[in-house]
Amino acid sequence: MAAVRARTGTVTEFDEPRGLGEVLDDEGTAWPFHCTAIADGSRTILVGTAVTFDVVPGRLGHWEASGVRPT
Repeated sequence: MAAVRARTGTVTEFDEPRGLGEVLDDEGTAWPFHCTAIADGSRTILVGTAVTFDVVPGRLGHWEASGVRPT
């Protein structure tokens, strides 16, 4: 699956027990992500972290953040 384009934003939510989070990009769009989408393999990230990420088609047909990398 090809990424649409690289984006920058901030982690606005992260539920560590569920492994689900959300990134708000600089244009104001929220993108969900799973902990496996965190690029460094840590599976955790703090709310408020500035990140770069790609947007890709998700498993359920919705767009989601992938390759989430702290900046």
